Amino acid sequence: MNDNSSNRLSPVFFYGLYMDPAILKQKNVQPRNPRKVELPGYELCFGPKVSLLRVDGKYAYGMVYDLNHDELHRLYEGSGVDGYVSEAVLVKNNTCESISALCRLLLEPPVNCHANPDYAASLEKTMRKLGLPMCIVQS
Repeated sequence: MNDNSSNRLSPVFFYGLYMDPAILKQKNVQPRNPRKVELPGYELCFGPKVSLLRVDGKYAYGMVYDLNHDELHRLYEGSGVDGYVSEAVLVKNNTCESISALCRLLLEPPVNCHANPDYAASLEKTMRKLGLPMCIVQS
């Protein structure tokens, strides 16, 4: 049976603090089917918030969770990430299986990447907790 409701689940790739399932749960979002993944051709960059830069030969690491549309709306409505748009990306899990997932990307990434020390420390702690490599561009 097809489900065209807002309860239909979609894989979503997270590369910032929303990788932490505890933060998602605090926002009344249930992270389902967690998968550690890498996104080829991108790396993390800090401006005012973390974003992804397209860079050949690099990888961004994060988590994919299955969320419904209502949960996505709750996460991003009024969150201060107005310059970000949803885009489909192709990530790979630890068995090299490709997964098509939604991702929030900045249309105009920062020209220079400068780490916000507090955010970077929180992100590093989250990535360590999840067993992900920490790879951030800093100029």
